[in-house]
Amino acid sequence: MKRQGRGRPATRREPAWTRLDDEDLLDLRFCDLRLSMARTPLEDCVRRLYGELVAKDIRFRPHVWLADEWFSPDGVPGIAIPFYLAHPRLLRLERRFMHEAEGGNDKWLMRILRHETGHAIDTAFGLRRRKSWREVFGKASRRYPTRYYPRPGSRNYVLHLGHWYAQSHPTEDFAETFAVWLPQRSRWRSQYAGWPALDKLEYVDRTMRELQGCRATNLDRRVIEPLAENERTLREHYRRKSTRYLVDTARSYDRPLLRVFLPPEERPHGRLASGLLREMRPQLRRLLVRRARMHPYIVDHVMRTTVQRARVLGLRVRGGRRQAQRDALVLHERIMLQMLLRDRENYAL
Repeated sequence: MKRQGRGRPATRREPAWTRLDDEDLLDLRFCDLRLSMARTPLEDCVRRLYGELVAKDIRFRPHVWLADEWFSPDGVPGIAIPFYLAHPRLLRLERRFMHEAEGGNDKWLMRILRHETGHAIDTAFGLRRRKSWREVFGKASRRYPTRYYPRPGSRNYVLHLGHWYAQSHPTEDFAETFAVWLPQRSRWRSQYAGWPALDKLEYVDRTMRELQGCRATNLDRRVIEPLAENERTLREHYRRKSTRYLVDTARSYDRPLLRVFLPPEERPHGRLASGLLREMRPQLRRLLVRRARMHPYIVDHVMRTTVQRARVLGLRVRGGRRQAQRDALVLHERIMLQMLLRDRENYAL
């Protein structure tokens, strides 16, 4: 008797909610989505993360689950991954309301997974209780702020996730440092040569070598705030999230952008400024890093934010393409210069 479909990969059946428009989708509860990481790009990235730990001879593997946002819980050495990364329909919804999706591509996803693994390893081995850890990173018991004010010019911290995240709290400093150290091809010694942050990387390197082959002291496998038990609607989730991450960009980005580009009402059918800025990214990055000698981290941060704000404001290109490109270069240089002169930014946690 012939077996049907033998050797063929299983076809993933799309849930009915994928056919809903955004308004109807927002009325669903998280638990109604019935999401899984099986047979998604998430599964491949988690497997890749475990491979990086194997390569460093670290026995510990953080368990993962789906929740409403990224986090690694206090006392539980695991990683919660946001729901929108489990399906492209939800990824589009996240981008509509938040204008970006944290971890929305493989490179960004791996960066965050490494960061959260730093938190999980800290919990699994109780690293923050060590005197040497506190001497390098500070006290983990320090109050966790609702907002933080990084210094973009500081060399005391590694540059990994956006918004100078390592400066937000000692535990984030450790997680970011671990994330820079973990990849096999990381060139952290040459990249941070001459920076005080190198001492932190050397500390992580020594500590992880001590832990090679060791069994974790905390093996708690609980799943905290899983999506399957969350009865909040997507509408309520995005209402809260949008309020929490509302940032005043008028002075730093919107006003400079409006001096270069036009508002949509003045040229409703004109070319989108966000599209031009996206096209110019490789050229802008090369000029700003080499000619203006700006750090790539700052360049990428500013370029990403200008594209996002231009898209939100619906800005249009003013005049010819060549002049617009010259204006865009000057715009980015001014924004970065002002950022470094202020040496203070303001971000929500």
